[in-house]
Amino acid sequence: MSTTFKKNASLRLVLLIALVISIYLILVWLLVYVEKDSGQTALNTYSNAIWYSLVTLTTVGYGDIFPATVWGRYISLIFILTSIGIFGILIGQLTTLMTTIKENKKLGYTGTGFTNHAVIIGWNEFGWHVVDQLVGVGRRVAVVTNKKDDVDLIREKYSSKNVFVLFSDYNNHDLIKKSNIEEATIVFVNMEDDTDKLVYVLNLKKVFPETEFVVTLENGDLKNTFLAAGVSNTISTQEISSKLLASYMFEPDVATYSESILSYAKSDTDYDIKQLLITPNNPYNGKSYQDVFFDLKKRYNSVLIGITKRDKFGQKKLIKNPLGDLKIHTGDYLIIILNGKAFKLLKRIFAVEEGAVKE
Repeated sequence: MSTTFKKNASLRLVLLIALVISIYLILVWLLVYVEKDSGQTALNTYSNAIWYSLVTLTTVGYGDIFPATVWGRYISLIFILTSIGIFGILIGQLTTLMTTIKENKKLGYTGTGFTNHAVIIGWNEFGWHVVDQLVGVGRRVAVVTNKKDDVDLIREKYSSKNVFVLFSDYNNHDLIKKSNIEEATIVFVNMEDDTDKLVYVLNLKKVFPETEFVVTLENGDLKNTFLAAGVSNTISTQEISSKLLASYMFEPDVATYSESILSYAKSDTDYDIKQLLITPNNPYNGKSYQDVFFDLKKRYNSVLIGITKRDKFGQKKLIKNPLGDLKIHTGDYLIIILNGKAFKLLKRIFAVEEGAVKE
């Protein structure tokens, strides 16, 4: 909405209010004028006339003051009919306001307070599967869709405590902020075409430079292009499916195991891979990787398979099952294979939720 349009709308509103007040004061003056010579009414002063008009307009009607002349009653009739219009307008405006508030909340325009959450921009069948996995591990998700029909479907399936839905044009960056994208740990750009994803990431990166992005690629050859554009992680759907298929063909048990630990643990006996942050108060902070490896196995029947550290440039580096006396420090992430029961215990000890945390 342009500034000129807003100024014109404000001016019209001011003029309308001034006109209504002027008409009201004229009617009060006329009422006093036609009633002042009547000895049967108290409507001969402006204070009484204003009191009478307000009581009439609000439909209270105490009956303590009333017009005695014919012209006074005609003027009073205007107040009576006006009161009906005023209440009709008020009820209509209130209904419209409540409907607008409800609609805005449903479409996500009131925003969300989610932090350390995932934002998914673009909605399709693949989005359903991703959100199922994220919600399954207790992560909160903000979904941005440009299709209104998606809003009701998503809200019906997921609790608003876990999933926030925003209806928006993908290029409306001010509205995208309602997803609290700046406080998200990761943004998944879930569009159909790789070129559209690249252009969108480049534009969004200009507005939210600190945001980390992940995308899926149909063309794996574009991986380096996306990484150069500022995407944190790229996943080639064809590469993953082909690797898993080949594994099933030659190492079916390995493939089954890989697939099972990639999904979230649905029960205490199910295994999956967790990424847990090391905080200053973590009991493993400052200890060697080997010592932690053996302690996790002995105490929780869990297997430490890697660690993520920051290099001198501040970039995350995944180290798979490192050798030597590598020390664990605050800000590192431990990558652990464990079951649901062990995770409940470790979550209390680590005092963090699983996954990456917004820094």
